[in-house]
Amino acid sequence: MEQVRLQKYLAEAGIASRRKSEELIRDGRVTVNGVRISDMGMKVTGNDLVSVDGKKVVLGKNKIYIMLNKPVGVVTTVKDQFGRPTVIDLVKNIDERVYPVGRLDYDTSGLLILTNDGEFTYRLTHPKHEMKKVYLAEVEGIPEQSDLEQFRNGIRIEDYTTSPAEIKIVGTGKAASDKRQDISSLLQITIHEGKNRQVRKMCEAIKHPVIKLKRIAIGDVKLGDLEEGKWRYLSKEEIRWLNI
Repeated sequence: MEQVRLQKYLAEAGIASRRKSEELIRDGRVTVNGVRISDMGMKVTGNDLVSVDGKKVVLGKNKIYIMLNKPVGVVTTVKDQFGRPTVIDLVKNIDERVYPVGRLDYDTSGLLILTNDGEFTYRLTHPKHEMKKVYLAEVEGIPEQSDLEQFRNGIRIEDYTTSPAEIKIVGTGKAASDKRQDISSLLQITIHEGKNRQVRKMCEAIKHPVIKLKRIAIGDVKLGDLEEGKWRYLSKEEIRWLNI
């Protein structure tokens, strides 16, 4: 094996995404041949003894790619310090250690991908690839055309302006909750960024707060009729679609 950066080695071994692997190195949890490493430029080969938290890192694990329909009330982490249910709790009978690609908020449901392939995670989440993510958002009231144009042109949120997003009204009706307004709209929103609670903040900015939010697609991979709380393996074709 040729020399590769330590964070890439950890990602290829399925320990974590490349970004999370860098955090492990920064936190002093990684050793190479018994020496604790903090240098992001460190390179290793298959002949080096790499350990995380004292456990040997082994290359060559089976790569796994999973689609989960995440329910509301489940956190997108491997472990939760407050004891709340996590997405890992929903993925049963898998020998390999997997972790979520990106995240969905606690109060957002829908399509989430989990894997043990760090390079796949890196490609899928890197901003330069502009991977599209499609959401269905039930919002209070009915947005006007000028509101939709704000989405399409970019909206100023906090300290940044969002990239242009796709948006259309796909339905209207009585709100499915006891929110402030009786009338709601169902919006299909497509973004390629992934900032914290971005869709919710965009809807707040046009004064049509989100009642319910669900992600239904990432790139060409669609949630389809997968039941909430259930998971399945991605098909080879779906994996190929996401390997940009």
